[in-house]
Amino acid sequence: MTRKPYGRLCPISRSCEILQPRWTIQVLTELWNGSSKFNDIKRGVGNISPSLLSKRLAELEAAGLVERIEDKANGTVDYIRTPMAIELEPALHALAKWAQRNIQAESALCDPDVSTMMWNVRRFTNREELPQRRVVVRFHFEDAELKKNTYWMVCQPQALPEMCTYEPPFEVDLFVETNITSFAAII
Repeated sequence: MTRKPYGRLCPISRSCEILQPRWTIQVLTELWNGSSKFNDIKRGVGNISPSLLSKRLAELEAAGLVERIEDKANGTVDYIRTPMAIELEPALHALAKWAQRNIQAESALCDPDVSTMMWNVRRFTNREELPQRRVVVRFHFEDAELKKNTYWMVCQPQALPEMCTYEPPFEVDLFVETNITSFAAII
């Protein structure tokens, strides 16, 4: 990691040297939420560039927080949290809880990313609460400035939900009409 040491041996100062670079905590949180593939991590984190994500993953690997596992037979790479990273989960959870209680809603909602929000909807959908058949949900955002303002989520029993930006050839079961700010406030 590129270090700008605080010049102190304090444990909090040392941990800040590792966790403070921009996007580091968000990458760890995305790993905590179950993503392990580069594109899934990028999609879940949001506006991080691919080169910066590569750099952060390499730094986390060098710090012992992430293990990079390459499957040469399939040509895939997974990024897995190490036990050291898993130990951080209570701190990340406490940080999230603190933010929900203490950060003004207006500032938290100032610049939500629709693509990231939709990825989170896909990930956090409780499939056990849905009927045991295919369920299609259409999300339409009224915001005029969006390039993509409509998303479809297709949920099938025994499969992860799929998020689409094109209309699937199935009947829609639920229509969600909203705007970015309102949607961000509830997810």
